[in-house]
Amino acid sequence: MTSETITAAASGTWKLGDLAVNRLGFGAMRLTQLGGAFAADAVASDRGRAISVLRRAVELGVNHIDTAAFYFSPLRSANELINQALAPYPDDLVITTKVGPGRSPSGEWLPHATPEQLRGQVEENLRQLGRDHLDVVNLRILGTGSIAERFGALAQLRDAGLIRHLGISNVRPEHLAEAQAIAPVVCVQNRYGIGVAPEQDGFLRTCGEHGVAFVPFYSIAGTGGERGASGADGDEVLAVARAHGASPAQVRLAWTLHRGPHVLAIPGTGDPDHLVANVAAGALRLSEDALATLDSLHRGGA
Repeated sequence: MTSETITAAASGTWKLGDLAVNRLGFGAMRLTQLGGAFAADAVASDRGRAISVLRRAVELGVNHIDTAAFYFSPLRSANELINQALAPYPDDLVITTKVGPGRSPSGEWLPHATPEQLRGQVEENLRQLGRDHLDVVNLRILGTGSIAERFGALAQLRDAGLIRHLGISNVRPEHLAEAQAIAPVVCVQNRYGIGVAPEQDGFLRTCGEHGVAFVPFYSIAGTGGERGASGADGDEVLAVARAHGASPAQVRLAWTLHRGPHVLAIPGTGDPDHLVANVAAGALRLSEDALATLDSLHRGGA
């Protein structure tokens, strides 16, 4: 693929509520450190390089950035990098953040926020990003219990004007139904990719039927998760990549986008070249044979 001339507009668009975004976005989790995210011994990224990646992303048409106040490493905060790089923000830029998890200043994970603590997390995101409201806030959860109290607390902050739209993350179908009974849900953010969580296929379709965006995380990294891609792509992915003149990472992103018009991608990187290649994946149209091969691989959980 000739990547340099391709922008995120090639991926098509979707609306998060009333906010139109290109389906190929950017995830800020890896922006703050070298190597795996959240590692205790993480080496802080180069500030200038991180800022240049963010600015280049916007130049390439990325208008959906996913972040969180708990995305930080020694010396670096994803939200504050976004603020420095992009404020005053373009009118069409949608910044999605998430609340629920928290980390101490030294990086240790804290218990998930109670309903009463969520306002403080929202206000911290507002402060770091330099905003008077947040475009989209995802409630990220652990476990299978009810989310009604916590989602209800965010709905109150939405009514107060601190949040424009709400989403949920790391959830099950019953959580979507529970949340929708309280307030509109514009997106579901769950782990998903080729061979990763094939049991999510039905939920992905349900989201589409409800007009809710499905936003996979780790769609490139797969089972590597926050450690990043392992680089050990199987023969099927490599063969599809060769046939399409693309990289395995681009094939994984393109397959993700092929899952439905409501599916968004938020690959993250601190590398300018990887950014350009990721954005270009939005223009990659996989053949029917390639899709059949990858779908079979996915169902096998490879």
